[in-house]
Amino acid sequence: MARWKRKEIEKAFEKYQAAALKGAQTKDWSDWADCFTEDATYFEHHFGRFWGRQRILDWITQTMTSGFATHMTAFPISWYSIDEERGWIFCEVMNRMEDLGDGKIYEEPNLTILHYAGNGLFKYEEDAYNPVNMGTMVTAWMDAKKALEAKAS
Repeated sequence: MARWKRKEIEKAFEKYQAAALKGAQTKDWSDWADCFTEDATYFEHHFGRFWGRQRILDWITQTMTSGFATHMTAFPISWYSIDEERGWIFCEVMNRMEDLGDGKIYEEPNLTILHYAGNGLFKYEEDAYNPVNMGTMVTAWMDAKKALEAKAS
């Protein structure tokens, strides 16, 4: 028998998604970090493992407020599945860049695993993506941005 009801897990996931969008839009990632337990583990395959809500907040804030990541403005979920027995969510998150107005969507997916801990919080997140593909997408976005800026001047 499942520990939590699907509706409870989905409600926490909806809050998580809204907090990610808010973080991307405002660069304040505190609501997103508050979706995790105090002792949560975050495993990002490129950047490493982070333990604890505060360390996760420090890392995500530093990462998403520097370089090209400052231009990631949304993280829509293209699909997800919930394992009710374990309280796990598996999903594909699109890392979407700022709209340049050129009619193209610049985004690259990552696969995310979330472990639900109850009380609307997650205790674990793992993100995996292909860094070569991510780099190719970001480079294409930067090249398009430069071309549009050059055309405008």
